Amino acid sequence: MSAAERVLLRAAGWIDVETGRRNTPAAILIEGNQIAAIDPPQVPQDVRVVDLGELTLLPGLMDMEINLLIGGPDTPTGLPNPMHGVQDDPVYRTLRGTVNARTTLHAGFTTVRNLGLMVKTGGYLLDVDLGRAIDNGWVEGPRIIGAGHAITPTGGHLDPTMFQRLAPHIMPLSVEEGRANGVPQVRECVRYQIKYGAGVIKISASGGVMSHGTVAGAQQYSDEELAAIVDEAHRAGVPVAAHAHGDAGIRACIRAGVDCIEHGSLATDDTIAMMVDHGTFLVPTSYLSEGLDVSKAAPALQKKAAEVFPKARETLRKAIKAGVRIACGTDAPAVPHGDNAKELWALVDRGMTPAQALRAATITSAELIGVDDRGRLAPGLLADIIAVPGDPTADITTVQDVRFVMKDGRIHKQP
Repeated sequence: MSAAERVLLRAAGWIDVETGRRNTPAAILIEGNQIAAIDPPQVPQDVRVVDLGELTLLPGLMDMEINLLIGGPDTPTGLPNPMHGVQDDPVYRTLRGTVNARTTLHAGFTTVRNLGLMVKTGGYLLDVDLGRAIDNGWVEGPRIIGAGHAITPTGGHLDPTMFQRLAPHIMPLSVEEGRANGVPQVRECVRYQIKYGAGVIKISASGGVMSHGTVAGAQQYSDEELAAIVDEAHRAGVPVAAHAHGDAGIRACIRAGVDCIEHGSLATDDTIAMMVDHGTFLVPTSYLSEGLDVSKAAPALQKKAAEVFPKARETLRKAIKAGVRIACGTDAPAVPHGDNAKELWALVDRGMTPAQALRAATITSAELIGVDDRGRLAPGLLADIIAVPGDPTADITTVQDVRFVMKDGRIHKQP
């Protein structure tokens, strides 16, 4: 389909994610890459009609924590090959990303934040370049807000040698690739990411579950280092997302002005209240506790998962009740690429209504990335539209069966 073509989408209904209501029937007029009208009184004669029958239309979904450059075709379930950091060169990694990007788009996710890991790339920001290729129409995929390399201290959770238990000097990493210690280095690291196109800065603020030698709750960067990272990013108008399971790390991030906490598993009631007071976003990646296959992980990592995941589910329940601003994110491929919509099921299981879960994956996610041109079905917004059977405001699992995908006015998937 040409992006300049006028198209009328007809379906049984459409979801107003602001009100949480399903309206029937649906007729949405698309002109170029934008929504021109909802239920237009008159239909232009030269319009192309796409009749989607009994399906329900809703805005394209958003995944605020994804890693498109790992996992995918040869790792359909569970964690990616732990040796990917020393086996996948940048070219192979990027080609892997094109496959995962198409899978993600066809699952109904039209915008993502790629919050990458530290990997050996010679300083190239592969997710930024993948996003450029998608924007140019060279490959299919969602819009990408790329973080480039995650920033972590030596021996921190996102230091790849901690995932792979590598001996010293096997995979030396530079500040340009995200390993940074002390205030001068973290400032330099942020500046490098921004110079080469990062739209968000990702930091490792606490230990992790799936890395050796890190305690999930331990704060990793000092308060001074966190403040320097946020200062550098915010002066350039770039937000900061922090991997943080532990309460101390979460509190330190909030005090430093971090925009978004990833996971937030062990936050206390006082810290949850602090997030509400500061307007800090939470991307809980909660389906991990059901969807991450840890059966082949080392016993120590399985033990950490068994301890952290039940607490994380309870923390999310409390955060929902408290009114924390919660956006949708999966941490794929820890959850396999293409299964992204299962995170909405998890949000409902933890206490959201289906309408609230849809809002987390649309309006709230758009607020997190600072855009107002998507996330709803309304005239003047981008024509990012998907269709599912049934009524997702009554049964959130319907979003796991995406039958139609339009992004930027182009049809990428059709029954």
